[in-house]
Amino acid sequence: MAEKPTFLPAGDRAVVVELGDAIKPEINALVRNLMLAIENRKVPGLVDMVPTYRSLLVQYEPLKISYEHLTATVEEVARGLDHIKVESPKVVLIPMLYGGEYGPDLEFVAKHNELTPDEVVKLHSGTDYLVYMMGFAPGFPYLGGLSKKLVTPRLQTPRVRIPAGSVGIAEAQTGVYPVASPGGWRLIGRTPLQLFDPSRNPPALVRAGDYIRFVPLVSEQEYLELAQKIQKGEYTVVTEVAE
Repeated sequence: MAEKPTFLPAGDRAVVVELGDAIKPEINALVRNLMLAIENRKVPGLVDMVPTYRSLLVQYEPLKISYEHLTATVEEVARGLDHIKVESPKVVLIPMLYGGEYGPDLEFVAKHNELTPDEVVKLHSGTDYLVYMMGFAPGFPYLGGLSKKLVTPRLQTPRVRIPAGSVGIAEAQTGVYPVASPGGWRLIGRTPLQLFDPSRNPPALVRAGDYIRFVPLVSEQEYLELAQKIQKGEYTVVTEVAE
């Protein structure tokens, strides 16, 4: 790493490790790599880690490791980060059906951006989106990489209930609702995949540092058949290694 991390105490059982002051893929990659390197170090007293856009929250047990020892260890790991080999992130392919009742705001997004619905689908599905962090709801991925041509304002009045798997756009972000919840994003489609399942290990389908690629389905019939396969456990999520 070119710069030393900055440490900010977060109560008596956690520390925030800042690795930059901007939302950039390069900084986020440092966050992810530092987390993986610390995991591999198997630091005694470490409880959990939560990666964000540009920092890493490290929770620890103060009776097993002191704040000073922990920060010194993290700084040592960070210094050697350039020489540590970490696993390549994966690209998770998310099949989804655009438009219709599954994406009631597709027409609005197209009209707002002076595009056709087909052009919206092509632009939205033509990018691998970086999962910067997880939050808001269990399994909700904060994605980066939405085309500037698709930037669309949120709904003025949020919907009371959005079905799980709905894919939406809000300003310069796109994302997938992992569970049914209220929300104000413009819905352009839906995936039959379960992004969060508490009975699964791990429960979340993706993690920070992964990429998501949306793959358009041809018809509602294809969507329903895929949903049935998923329900029966007959579908395997497709992944690729990120370049």
